[in-house]
Amino acid sequence: MPGVPLPKPTPPSPEPAPLRPVPLPKERPARWKWLLPVSSLVVLLGVLAWLALRRQFGGGAPPTLPNTVQVVQGTFTRTIRVAGQTSAQHFANVIVPLVRAPDSRQGMTLVKLAKPGSLVKGGEVVAQIDAQSLTDHIDDVKDQVAQAVNDIKKRLAQQAVDWENLQQTLRVAKANWDKALLDLKAAEVKTELEREIYRIRAEEAEANYKQMEADIPLTKQRQQADLRVLEIAHKRQLIHLQNHQHDLERFTIRAPMSGLVVMQQVFRSGEAGQIQEGDQVNPGQQIMKIVDLSSMQLEGWVNQAENTYFRVGQRARVGLDAFPGLEFPGTVHAIGALAVRPSRGESYYLRTVPIRIAIKASDPRLIPDLSGWAEVEIEREDNVLMIPLEAVHQEGDSEVVYVLRGQDIEKRSVKLGPRNRTHVVVREGLRRGETIALRKPAAPPAMP
Repeated sequence: MPGVPLPKPTPPSPEPAPLRPVPLPKERPARWKWLLPVSSLVVLLGVLAWLALRRQFGGGAPPTLPNTVQVVQGTFTRTIRVAGQTSAQHFANVIVPLVRAPDSRQGMTLVKLAKPGSLVKGGEVVAQIDAQSLTDHIDDVKDQVAQAVNDIKKRLAQQAVDWENLQQTLRVAKANWDKALLDLKAAEVKTELEREIYRIRAEEAEANYKQMEADIPLTKQRQQADLRVLEIAHKRQLIHLQNHQHDLERFTIRAPMSGLVVMQQVFRSGEAGQIQEGDQVNPGQQIMKIVDLSSMQLEGWVNQAENTYFRVGQRARVGLDAFPGLEFPGTVHAIGALAVRPSRGESYYLRTVPIRIAIKASDPRLIPDLSGWAEVEIEREDNVLMIPLEAVHQEGDSEVVYVLRGQDIEKRSVKLGPRNRTHVVVREGLRRGETIALRKPAAPPAMP
Protein backbone atom coordinates (compact mmCIF):
# COMPACT_ATOMS: atom_id res chain seq x y z
CA MET A 1 0.00 0.00 0.00
CA PRO A 2 1.35 3.38 -0.79
CA GLY A 3 2.40 5.54 2.23
CA VAL A 4 3.24 2.67 4.69
CA PRO A 5 6.99 2.48 5.74
CA LEU A 6 8.76 -0.83 5.51
CA PRO A 7 10.33 -2.42 8.71
CA LYS A 8 14.09 -1.94 9.24
CA PRO A 9 16.33 -5.00 9.25
CA THR A 10 17.70 -6.08 12.75
CA PRO A 11 21.53 -6.38 12.95
CA PRO A 12 22.97 -9.69 14.21
CA SER A 13 24.09 -9.84 17.98
CA PRO A 14 27.89 -9.90 18.61
CA GLU A 15 29.54 -13.10 19.80
CA PRO A 16 30.87 -13.27 23.47
CA ALA A 17 34.63 -12.75 23.99
CA PRO A 18 36.65 -15.77 25.07
CA LEU A 19 37.54 -16.01 28.92
CA ARG A 20 41.14 -15.30 30.01
CA PRO A 21 42.82 -17.15 32.96
CA VAL A 22 43.40 -14.93 36.14
CA PRO A 23 46.95 -15.23 37.57
CA LEU A 24 47.13 -16.42 41.26
CA PRO A 25 48.91 -14.13 43.91
CA LYS A 26 52.44 -15.08 44.70
CA GLU A 27 53.12 -16.41 48.21
CA ARG A 28 55.22 -14.14 50.58
CA PRO A 29 58.45 -15.48 51.98
CA ALA A 30 58.12 -17.27 55.38
CA ARG A 31 60.39 -14.75 57.25
CA TRP A 32 57.63 -12.09 57.44
CA LYS A 33 55.52 -14.39 59.65
CA TRP A 34 57.88 -14.17 62.70
CA LEU A 35 59.30 -10.66 62.23
CA LEU A 36 56.34 -8.82 63.92
CA PRO A 37 56.20 -10.95 67.13
CA VAL A 38 59.96 -10.73 67.58
CA SER A 39 59.94 -6.94 67.27
CA SER A 40 57.10 -6.66 69.84
CA LEU A 41 59.00 -8.87 72.28
CA VAL A 42 62.14 -6.75 71.91
CA VAL A 43 60.20 -3.56 72.67
CA LEU A 44 58.62 -5.14 75.77
CA LEU A 45 61.98 -6.34 77.08
CA GLY A 46 63.42 -2.87 76.56
CA VAL A 47 60.64 -1.24 78.60
CA LEU A 48 61.04 -3.76 81.43
CA ALA A 49 64.80 -3.21 81.50
CA TRP A 50 64.32 0.57 81.63
CA LEU A 51 61.91 0.28 84.56
CA ALA A 52 64.28 -2.03 86.42
CA LEU A 53 67.22 0.35 85.97
CA ARG A 54 65.08 3.30 87.04
CA ARG A 55 63.97 1.52 90.21
CA GLN A 56 67.53 0.46 91.05
CA PHE A 57 69.19 3.85 90.60
CA GLY A 58 66.28 6.01 91.73
CA GLY A 59 66.26 8.08 88.61
CA GLY A 60 63.27 10.08 87.41
CA ALA A 61 60.48 11.87 89.19
CA PRO A 62 58.82 10.30 92.25
CA PRO A 63 55.93 8.03 91.21
CA THR A 64 53.73 9.27 94.06
CA LEU A 65 53.98 12.94 93.21
CA PRO A 66 50.20 13.55 93.46
CA ASN A 67 50.20 12.13 97.04
CA THR A 68 52.46 14.78 98.53
CA VAL A 69 51.88 17.72 100.82
CA GLN A 70 53.87 20.64 102.12
CA VAL A 71 54.70 21.36 105.74
CA VAL A 72 52.52 24.30 106.81
CA GLN A 73 52.70 26.71 109.72
CA GLY A 74 49.52 27.80 111.42
CA THR A 75 47.18 27.32 114.35
CA PHE A 76 46.75 23.82 115.73
CA THR A 77 43.52 22.97 117.53
CA ARG A 78 42.47 19.78 119.24
CA THR A 79 38.74 19.41 119.65
CA ILE A 80 36.21 17.03 121.17
CA ARG A 81 32.81 16.73 119.57
CA VAL A 82 29.79 17.12 121.84
CA ALA A 83 26.27 16.23 120.70
CA GLY A 84 23.25 17.83 122.30
CA GLN A 85 20.13 19.93 121.94
CA THR A 86 19.63 23.66 121.73
CA SER A 87 17.91 25.56 124.52
CA ALA A 88 17.74 29.08 125.93
CA GLN A 89 19.74 30.34 128.88
CA HIS A 90 17.08 32.90 129.77
CA PHE A 91 13.53 31.61 129.74
CA ALA A 92 10.33 31.68 131.76
CA ASN A 93 8.00 28.77 132.41
CA VAL A 94 4.31 29.46 131.97
CA ILE A 95 2.24 27.24 134.28
CA VAL A 96 -1.41 26.87 135.12
CA PRO A 97 -2.05 29.06 138.19
CA LEU A 98 -2.36 27.46 141.60
CA VAL A 99 -5.87 28.44 142.58
CA ARG A 100 -6.63 29.47 146.16
CA ALA A 101 -10.21 28.28 146.37
CA PRO A 102 -10.38 24.47 146.45
CA ASP A 103 -13.68 24.32 144.58
CA SER A 104 -12.30 26.17 141.51
CA ARG A 105 -9.94 23.37 140.44
CA GLN A 106 -12.58 21.56 138.41
CA GLY A 107 -13.00 22.02 134.68
CA MET A 108 -9.85 24.04 133.89
CA THR A 109 -10.05 24.16 130.10
CA LEU A 110 -7.81 26.20 127.82
CA VAL A 111 -9.97 28.41 125.59
CA LYS A 112 -7.19 30.64 124.24
CA LEU A 113 -3.55 29.85 123.55
CA ALA A 114 -0.70 31.62 121.80
CA LYS A 115 0.54 29.99 118.60
CA PRO A 116 3.64 27.81 118.99
CA GLY A 117 6.70 29.55 117.57
CA SER A 118 5.21 33.02 117.73
CA LEU A 119 6.99 35.99 119.25
CA VAL A 120 5.27 37.66 122.19
CA LYS A 121 5.99 40.70 124.32
CA GLY A 122 6.06 40.91 128.08
CA GLY A 123 2.57 41.37 129.51
CA GLU A 124 0.82 40.03 126.42
CA VAL A 125 -1.95 37.44 126.95
CA VAL A 126 -0.63 33.99 126.01
CA ALA A 127 -3.30 31.73 127.54
CA GLN A 128 -6.86 31.95 128.80
CA ILE A 129 -8.67 29.41 131.00
CA ASP A 130 -12.42 28.95 130.76
CA ALA A 131 -13.88 30.92 133.69
CA GLN A 132 -17.61 30.64 133.05
CA SER A 133 -18.26 28.19 135.88
CA LEU A 134 -16.05 30.23 138.19
CA THR A 135 -17.91 33.42 137.30
CA ASP A 136 -21.24 31.77 138.09
CA HIS A 137 -19.85 30.51 141.37
CA ILE A 138 -18.59 34.00 142.24
CA ASP A 139 -22.12 35.33 141.81
CA ASP A 140 -23.36 32.68 144.24
CA VAL A 141 -20.66 33.53 146.75
CA LYS A 142 -21.55 37.23 146.49
CA ASP A 143 -25.11 36.32 147.46
CA GLN A 144 -23.78 34.34 150.42
CA VAL A 145 -21.71 37.33 151.52
CA ALA A 146 -24.76 39.59 151.31
CA GLN A 147 -26.79 37.05 153.29
CA ALA A 148 -24.08 36.95 155.96
CA VAL A 149 -24.23 40.74 156.23
CA ASN A 150 -28.00 40.62 156.59
CA ASP A 151 -27.71 37.95 159.29
CA ILE A 152 -25.43 40.23 161.27
CA LYS A 153 -27.83 43.14 160.95
CA LYS A 154 -30.76 40.94 161.97
CA ARG A 155 -28.91 39.60 164.98
CA LEU A 156 -27.90 43.11 166.06
CA ALA A 157 -31.52 44.24 165.91
CA GLN A 158 -32.66 41.18 167.83
CA GLN A 159 -29.99 41.68 170.48
CA ALA A 160 -31.02 45.31 170.85
CA VAL A 161 -34.60 44.25 171.53
CA ASP A 162 -33.49 41.57 173.98
CA TRP A 163 -31.24 44.04 175.76
CA GLU A 164 -34.02 46.56 176.11
CA ASN A 165 -36.37 43.86 177.44
CA LEU A 166 -33.72 42.84 179.94
CA GLN A 167 -33.30 46.42 181.12
CA GLN A 168 -37.04 46.79 181.45
CA THR A 169 -37.28 43.59 183.46
CA LEU A 170 -34.46 44.83 185.66
CA ARG A 171 -36.28 48.11 186.26
CA VAL A 172 -39.45 46.22 187.18
CA ALA A 173 -37.49 44.06 189.61
CA LYS A 174 -35.98 47.19 191.16
CA ALA A 175 -39.43 48.73 191.52
CA ASN A 176 -40.76 45.56 193.17
CA TRP A 177 -37.87 45.61 195.59
CA ASP A 178 -38.47 49.27 196.45
CA LYS A 179 -42.19 48.61 196.98
CA ALA A 180 -41.40 45.64 199.22
CA LEU A 181 -39.11 47.85 201.33
CA LEU A 182 -41.84 50.47 201.69
CA ASP A 183 -44.34 47.82 202.72
CA LEU A 184 -41.85 46.50 205.24
CA LYS A 185 -41.49 49.95 206.86
CA ALA A 186 -45.27 50.23 207.22
CA ALA A 187 -45.53 46.80 208.85
CA GLU A 188 -45.12 48.24 212.38
CA VAL A 189 -48.83 48.63 212.65
CA LYS A 190 -49.41 45.18 211.27
CA THR A 191 -49.55 41.91 213.05
CA GLU A 192 -46.52 39.75 213.58
CA LEU A 193 -47.55 37.40 210.81
CA GLU A 194 -48.06 40.23 208.30
CA ARG A 195 -44.72 41.77 209.22
CA GLU A 196 -43.03 38.41 208.54
CA ILE A 197 -44.75 38.17 205.17
CA TYR A 198 -43.58 41.68 204.18
CA ARG A 199 -40.06 40.91 205.28
CA ILE A 200 -39.98 37.72 203.17
CA ARG A 201 -41.38 39.63 200.16
CA ALA A 202 -38.71 42.26 200.52
CA GLU A 203 -35.93 39.69 200.69
CA GLU A 204 -37.36 37.85 197.69
CA ALA A 205 -37.58 41.05 195.65
CA GLU A 206 -34.03 41.97 196.61
CA ALA A 207 -32.71 38.52 195.65
CA ASN A 208 -34.59 38.62 192.34
CA TYR A 209 -33.20 42.05 191.46
CA LYS A 210 -29.63 41.16 192.37
CA GLN A 211 -29.89 37.89 190.39
CA MET A 212 -31.08 39.73 187.30
CA GLU A 213 -28.41 42.38 187.78
CA ALA A 214 -25.74 39.66 187.97
CA ASP A 215 -27.05 38.05 184.75
CA ILE A 216 -26.55 41.24 182.72
CA PRO A 217 -22.77 40.74 182.04
CA LEU A 218 -23.36 37.10 181.07
CA THR A 219 -26.15 38.09 178.73
CA LYS A 220 -23.92 40.72 177.18
CA GLN A 221 -21.11 38.18 176.63
CA ARG A 222 -23.58 35.70 175.11
CA GLN A 223 -24.83 38.31 172.67
CA GLN A 224 -21.28 39.29 171.72
CA ALA A 225 -20.40 35.63 171.16
CA ASP A 226 -23.43 35.11 168.94
CA LEU A 227 -22.54 38.20 166.97
CA ARG A 228 -18.93 37.05 166.66
CA VAL A 229 -20.05 33.74 165.14
CA LEU A 230 -21.96 35.59 162.47
CA GLU A 231 -19.04 37.94 161.84
CA ILE A 232 -16.69 34.97 161.40
CA ALA A 233 -19.12 33.37 158.95
CA HIS A 234 -19.26 36.65 157.03
CA LYS A 235 -15.47 36.92 156.99
CA ARG A 236 -15.14 33.36 155.69
CA GLN A 237 -17.53 34.06 152.86
CA LEU A 238 -15.70 37.32 152.12
CA ILE A 239 -12.33 35.56 151.97
CA HIS A 240 -13.93 32.90 149.79
CA LEU A 241 -15.11 35.60 147.41
CA GLN A 242 -11.73 37.35 147.34
CA ASN A 243 -9.95 34.05 146.59
CA HIS A 244 -12.26 33.37 143.68
CA GLN A 245 -11.80 36.89 142.35
CA HIS A 246 -8.04 36.47 142.61
CA ASP A 247 -8.28 33.14 140.78
CA LEU A 248 -10.42 34.74 138.10
CA GLU A 249 -7.72 37.33 137.44
CA ARG A 250 -5.07 34.61 137.18
CA PHE A 251 -7.13 32.64 134.68
CA THR A 252 -5.85 35.20 132.17
CA ILE A 253 -2.16 34.26 131.83
CA ARG A 254 0.26 36.89 130.55
CA ALA A 255 3.80 36.52 129.26
CA PRO A 256 6.36 37.24 132.01
CA MET A 257 8.96 38.28 129.41
CA SER A 258 9.40 38.89 125.71
CA GLY A 259 10.49 35.97 123.57
CA LEU A 260 9.51 32.93 121.54
CA VAL A 261 6.63 30.65 122.53
CA VAL A 262 7.69 27.00 122.91
CA MET A 263 4.73 24.73 123.63
CA GLN A 264 5.09 21.75 125.98
CA GLN A 265 4.40 18.14 125.04
CA VAL A 266 1.53 16.10 126.50
CA PHE A 267 0.13 12.64 125.91
CA ARG A 268 -3.31 12.70 124.33
CA SER A 269 -5.02 9.31 123.77
CA GLY A 270 -1.68 7.56 124.15
CA GLU A 271 0.09 9.77 121.59
CA ALA A 272 2.47 12.64 122.23
CA GLY A 273 1.44 16.06 121.02
CA GLN A 274 1.62 19.74 121.83
CA ILE A 275 -0.80 21.42 124.20
CA GLN A 276 -3.62 23.04 122.27
CA GLU A 277 -6.87 24.87 122.84
CA GLY A 278 -9.55 22.73 124.46
CA ASP A 279 -7.17 20.61 126.56
CA GLN A 280 -7.91 19.96 130.22
CA VAL A 281 -5.11 21.23 132.47
CA ASN A 282 -4.34 20.99 136.16
CA PRO A 283 -3.07 23.63 138.60
CA GLY A 284 0.72 23.86 138.49
CA GLN A 285 1.01 22.15 135.08
CA GLN A 286 3.55 23.69 132.70
CA ILE A 287 1.99 24.55 129.35
CA MET A 288 4.70 26.56 127.57
CA LYS A 289 8.03 28.35 127.76
CA ILE A 290 8.91 31.88 126.78
CA VAL A 291 12.53 31.80 125.62
CA ASP A 292 14.97 34.59 124.83
CA LEU A 293 16.47 33.83 121.40
CA SER A 294 19.43 36.12 122.09
CA SER A 295 20.73 33.76 124.80
CA MET A 296 20.78 30.36 123.12
CA GLN A 297 22.96 27.45 124.25
CA LEU A 298 23.69 23.82 123.45
CA GLU A 299 23.01 21.31 126.22
CA GLY A 300 25.05 18.14 125.78
CA TRP A 301 26.68 15.24 127.58
CA VAL A 302 30.32 14.19 127.66
CA ASN A 303 31.82 10.92 128.76
CA GLN A 304 33.12 10.92 132.30
CA ALA A 305 36.54 9.82 130.99
CA GLU A 306 36.79 13.03 128.91
CA ASN A 307 35.44 15.34 131.59
CA THR A 308 38.90 16.44 132.70
CA TYR A 309 39.61 18.01 129.29
CA PHE A 310 36.85 20.60 129.59
CA ARG A 311 37.15 23.99 131.26
CA VAL A 312 34.75 26.93 131.56
CA GLY A 313 35.60 29.53 128.93
CA GLN A 314 36.92 27.17 126.24
CA ARG A 315 36.07 28.19 122.70
CA ALA A 316 33.77 26.06 120.61
CA ARG A 317 32.20 25.83 117.17
CA VAL A 318 28.49 25.00 117.21
CA GLY A 319 26.45 23.57 114.34
CA LEU A 320 22.91 22.35 113.74
CA ASP A 321 21.98 19.01 112.20
CA ALA A 322 18.96 20.52 110.45
CA PHE A 323 21.04 23.23 108.71
CA PRO A 324 24.36 21.84 107.41
CA GLY A 325 26.93 24.55 106.93
CA LEU A 326 25.37 26.87 109.51
CA GLU A 327 27.88 27.34 112.34
CA PHE A 328 28.15 29.68 115.32
CA PRO A 329 30.96 30.60 117.74
CA GLY A 330 30.49 29.62 121.34
CA THR A 331 32.13 29.10 124.72
CA VAL A 332 31.76 26.55 127.50
CA HIS A 333 29.91 28.29 130.33
CA ALA A 334 28.77 25.42 132.61
CA ILE A 335 29.99 21.91 133.45
CA GLY A 336 28.14 19.48 135.67
CA ALA A 337 29.65 18.55 139.02
CA LEU A 338 28.40 14.94 139.09
CA ALA A 339 28.37 12.16 136.52
CA VAL A 340 24.95 10.63 136.03
CA ARG A 341 23.39 7.85 134.01
CA PRO A 342 21.97 9.48 130.85
CA SER A 343 18.84 7.33 130.51
CA ARG A 344 17.24 4.14 131.69
CA GLY A 345 18.14 2.31 128.51
CA GLU A 346 21.88 2.95 128.90
CA SER A 347 24.37 0.76 130.68
CA TYR A 348 24.54 1.09 134.45
CA TYR A 349 28.33 1.39 134.21
CA LEU A 350 28.29 4.32 131.77
CA ARG A 351 28.21 7.79 133.27
CA THR A 352 28.09 11.14 131.53
CA VAL A 353 28.56 14.73 132.66
CA PRO A 354 26.20 17.50 131.50
CA ILE A 355 27.79 20.47 129.75
CA ARG A 356 26.37 23.73 128.43
CA ILE A 357 27.91 25.74 125.61
CA ALA A 358 26.77 29.34 125.16
CA ILE A 359 26.22 30.39 121.54
CA LYS A 360 27.68 33.83 120.83
CA ALA A 361 25.51 34.63 117.81
CA SER A 362 21.88 34.77 116.76
CA ASP A 363 19.97 33.60 113.72
CA PRO A 364 16.26 33.20 112.92
CA ARG A 365 16.88 29.49 112.32
CA LEU A 366 18.44 29.05 115.77
CA ILE A 367 15.50 27.99 117.94
CA PRO A 368 15.17 25.64 120.94
CA ASP A 369 14.84 21.85 120.76
CA LEU A 370 17.07 21.41 117.68
CA SER A 371 19.68 18.67 117.64
CA GLY A 372 23.20 19.94 117.14
CA TRP A 373 26.88 19.48 117.85
CA ALA A 374 29.83 21.45 119.14
CA GLU A 375 33.55 21.14 118.50
CA VAL A 376 35.13 22.26 121.78
CA GLU A 377 38.77 23.37 121.65
CA ILE A 378 40.55 21.56 124.45
CA GLU A 379 44.04 22.45 123.16
CA ARG A 380 45.34 25.26 120.95
CA GLU A 381 48.81 26.29 119.72
CA ASP A 382 49.59 29.17 117.37
CA ASN A 383 52.41 29.42 114.80
CA VAL A 384 53.42 25.76 114.82
CA LEU A 385 54.44 23.38 112.02
CA MET A 386 51.80 20.81 111.11
CA ILE A 387 51.62 17.78 108.82
CA PRO A 388 48.86 15.23 108.15
CA LEU A 389 48.80 12.14 110.33
CA GLU A 390 48.98 9.82 107.31
CA ALA A 391 52.40 11.25 106.42
CA VAL A 392 53.90 9.93 109.69
CA HIS A 393 55.15 6.33 109.72
CA GLN A 394 56.19 4.29 112.72
CA GLU A 395 59.46 2.42 112.48
CA GLY A 396 60.44 0.82 115.73
CA ASP A 397 60.53 3.42 118.47
CA SER A 398 60.92 6.36 116.10
CA GLU A 399 58.54 8.23 113.83
CA VAL A 400 59.74 9.11 110.33
CA VAL A 401 58.52 11.02 107.31
CA TYR A 402 59.62 10.88 103.67
CA VAL A 403 60.87 14.24 102.37
CA LEU A 404 61.12 14.98 98.65
CA ARG A 405 64.44 16.65 97.71
CA GLY A 406 64.49 17.22 93.98
CA GLN A 407 64.45 13.79 92.33
CA ASP A 408 65.26 11.95 95.55
CA ILE A 409 63.23 10.83 98.59
CA GLU A 410 64.81 11.20 102.01
CA LYS A 411 63.65 9.36 105.12
CA ARG A 412 63.87 11.66 108.14
CA SER A 413 63.15 11.15 111.84
CA VAL A 414 60.93 13.78 113.44
CA LYS A 415 59.89 14.82 116.92
CA LEU A 416 56.16 15.30 117.18
CA GLY A 417 53.85 17.15 119.55
CA PRO A 418 50.10 16.99 120.17
CA ARG A 419 47.81 15.63 117.50
CA ASN A 420 44.16 15.72 116.58
CA ARG A 421 42.08 13.59 114.26
CA THR A 422 43.81 14.85 111.08
CA HIS A 423 47.09 16.65 111.86
CA VAL A 424 50.05 16.50 114.21
CA VAL A 425 52.44 19.22 115.42
CA VAL A 426 56.09 18.86 114.38
CA ARG A 427 58.59 19.99 117.02
CA GLU A 428 61.85 19.04 115.26
CA GLY A 429 62.96 17.53 111.95
CA LEU A 430 61.08 19.57 109.34
CA ARG A 431 60.98 23.10 108.01
CA ARG A 432 58.13 25.14 106.67
CA GLY A 433 57.45 24.58 102.96
CA GLU A 434 59.20 21.20 102.66
CA THR A 435 57.36 18.59 100.59
CA ILE A 436 56.68 15.23 102.17
CA ALA A 437 55.08 12.05 100.87
CA LEU A 438 51.79 10.90 102.31
CA ARG A 439 52.57 7.24 101.68
CA LYS A 440 55.62 5.16 102.14
CA PRO A 441 57.57 4.84 98.84
CA ALA A 442 58.02 1.42 97.23
CA ALA A 443 61.85 1.52 97.37
CA PRO A 444 63.14 2.44 100.86
CA PRO A 445 65.43 5.47 100.70
CA ALA A 446 68.56 5.77 102.76
CA MET A 447 68.61 7.78 105.98
CA PRO A 448 70.61 11.03 105.76
